Amino acid sequence: MVETRKRSRKPRAPASTTEAVDLEYSNATNAAENAQNDGFISENNLVSTAAAENEVENQPPKRRGRGRQRKSGLGHTEDTEPHVAASPERRPYQNGGVVLEPPSQPVANWESAAARVVPAMDAVVKVFCVHTEPNYSLPWQRKRQYSSSSSGFIIGGKRVLTNAHSVEHYTQVKLKKRGSDIKYLATVLSIGTECDIAMLTVEDDEFWEGVSPVDFGDLPALQDAVTVVGYPIGGDTISVTSGVVSRIEILSYVHGSTELLGLQIDAAINSGNSGGPAFNDNRKCVGIAFQSLKHEDAENIGYVIPTPVIMHFIQDYEKNGAYTGFPVLGVEWQKMENPDLRLAMGMKADQKGVLIRRIEPTAPESNLLKPSDIILNFDGVKVANDGTVPFRHGERIGFSYLVSQKYTGDIASVKVLRNSKILSYDIKLATHKKLIPAHTSGKPPSYYIIAGFVFTAVTVPYLRSEYGKDYEFDAPVKLLDKHLHAMSQSTDEQLVVVSQVLVADINIGYEEIVNTQVIAFNGKPVRNLKNLAKMVDSCKDKYLRFDLEYQQIVVLQTKDAKAATLDILTTHCISSAMSDDLMS
Repeated sequence: MVETRKRSRKPRAPASTTEAVDLEYSNATNAAENAQNDGFISENNLVSTAAAENEVENQPPKRRGRGRQRKSGLGHTEDTEPHVAASPERRPYQNGGVVLEPPSQPVANWESAAARVVPAMDAVVKVFCVHTEPNYSLPWQRKRQYSSSSSGFIIGGKRVLTNAHSVEHYTQVKLKKRGSDIKYLATVLSIGTECDIAMLTVEDDEFWEGVSPVDFGDLPALQDAVTVVGYPIGGDTISVTSGVVSRIEILSYVHGSTELLGLQIDAAINSGNSGGPAFNDNRKCVGIAFQSLKHEDAENIGYVIPTPVIMHFIQDYEKNGAYTGFPVLGVEWQKMENPDLRLAMGMKADQKGVLIRRIEPTAPESNLLKPSDIILNFDGVKVANDGTVPFRHGERIGFSYLVSQKYTGDIASVKVLRNSKILSYDIKLATHKKLIPAHTSGKPPSYYIIAGFVFTAVTVPYLRSEYGKDYEFDAPVKLLDKHLHAMSQSTDEQLVVVSQVLVADINIGYEEIVNTQVIAFNGKPVRNLKNLAKMVDSCKDKYLRFDLEYQQIVVLQTKDAKAATLDILTTHCISSAMSDDLMS
């Protein structure tokens, strides 16, 4: 017999969006308006601060997990306090914030960099946002709105940059300049979820008076001084922290669930710093503060989005009129460091590369590349056996960096070794299509209801809503396996589940079905939620039969099921049996 669970449906505090191991998301967003919400949530150690709802005591009881065994030890927290801003979870830098004081005393050497960027600080603004998140567990509703504050800065073209998680699910965004008492209404032009950058503008011309836009500098070198400017901890005056670049590498972006180039710095970044610029000694912006590391053995480790990623976002918007994303090479690969493996695959002594294990069926290269091909060269750059390529003098970086430098639709040249022969292909790069997407791009969740059965498509926000920030340990193993390893077979494929059963006379005996995948309807495979809704609405058979995972079957009389649906919707105050996107 298959174990089932009942779920409490009480409202939860908003959870941040993504995660990674050993990193905390310094979502420099503050719940300034909710003074009591000064706690932080860490999600698998990458924590972004998000404005928390005031009803933490109403969180549903913790579920018994069916997922992976919970990790213990360093880097894991059981923080139950509300998070301060709606976004991925990374904890803000703790300690060490340096606030500029009048130069009544001699300035220490390590503060000199901060003093030199004072003229550029006028371009730094405070971002106020009111968020209204969807309720993924009750998709016909939204959660209570909450407020947050973060930082941003003015760039050319009457535009402002901040973090994507600072304006996620926004209802209203306002900006306030340094030294001003006026908050200006802002318009969100574009949100780059993967790179955690958002672009805003203000229609009121008064906002742009007397302010010079920030200039961008080149990618800094190791040990270069950086100064992070912003409005941490909800303060109304600018705060400045100084440090140096300690590492440059491909970094896991918590909010974006992607891996892009990132800078690691040792400057203190607190909640509210998110979206603030990082300046070099020449008063040029070299990055945007957005994350920090939470670990009991580490202090003052923060992360900055570097200029190559920022410029990619800006140029993508200017080129296409919208954010199209960062392309990926839709393959899974493994290292070729083992000499026996290289010999067995027919590699010569002077050949290096990585072995393709699987290829995304929806990726353009699926018609060209094959499993067991060895990628030798990407766009003219040789790939090493460990998957790295030369970066700068004395540095190497993952070859995914080369892919991320491209734009969606660009052509890349790839050389592979197949059966001891070198083959060259020109591949059109595209964004990644996941079976269980990490984000919904700001769209409300989809749902369909028939006879009290609530069907929905599984997404990472849905899993987080159902099982909390530790969903990778508490969610059912079947769903986790698909989340981590399954690949979409078509561009419109979705993982459809029975989210819950709204109890009524017609569904007696089915009440305990929870988050179980729908495999087929009346013998036909279910491709996505819209496909299921169409098949059910147009069904002329006597019975509605749903084949679920674990060989579970649900059978209802068609006539009775459709007649009971209206009464169930009325009882639960649900305005429609399906979401708007399914009606088109």
